[in-house]
Amino acid sequence: MSNEKSTIAKNIKKLRKQRGLSQDKLSKLADISHNTIIKIESGAIQSPTMDTAQKIAKALGVSLDDLMK
Repeated sequence: MSNEKSTIAKNIKKLRKQRGLSQDKLSKLADISHNTIIKIESGAIQSPTMDTAQKIAKALGVSLDDLMK
């Protein structure tokens, strides 16, 4: 498993910080586990499921496309 962070991981972290959200707060807004947010941002989860990615995008107020690019 590589430790290279995916584009989605970098974007989630960047957008989360821009909005002043903690990982815990984002996990509550997106209705996914705090652990999942940590794993995605750290690169342990390289590609989250579409459902998870959509929940995170919605919680951050961006489109799925914005997370991917």
